[in-house]
Amino acid sequence: MIRALYPGTFDPIHNGHIDIATRAAHLFDELVIAVYDSPPKTLFFDTAQRVGLARAALAHLPNVWVAPYRGLTVSFAREVGAAVMVRGLRAISDFEFEFQMALTNKKLAPDIEFVCLMTSLEHAYLSSTILKEVAALGGDIAELAPVGVQAALHARFVELGPEKAQLAKMNTSRD
Repeated sequence: MIRALYPGTFDPIHNGHIDIATRAAHLFDELVIAVYDSPPKTLFFDTAQRVGLARAALAHLPNVWVAPYRGLTVSFAREVGAAVMVRGLRAISDFEFEFQMALTNKKLAPDIEFVCLMTSLEHAYLSSTILKEVAALGGDIAELAPVGVQAALHARFVELGPEKAQLAKMNTSRD
């Protein structure tokens, strides 16, 4: 049995993430979605919310489970028995970052393989940052994220209020 790990902040999970997870779930016996607990960037949703949204969005995939983690990703991969780490690529700029991370992780964990899946063309533009910005500005996000994520974004922006929602820090690094 081959278990793979798909790590990320998933702040929040969107249709591009779901596409990569669905395709990876067909390639591997089991897929663990690893939600990073404390990345070095400002988060819009807390860890419990991000895990919950990911679980709901991926509930249709029987061989996928979602777990939070902190610390080195390769350490968590070993902890859950993952032999492969999966990442998604949207653009050439993603490749440079992912290549550097894969080489670093390979140095730290030579026993773990790294696989990058190219995003489907329909999601090539999509990131969590873009999703949040479109939602903050009142745009239609129906085709960008699952219904649960759409509702969570709406509730979060209502909680922040209109002025703070416009000024909410959006992540611009790989998300």
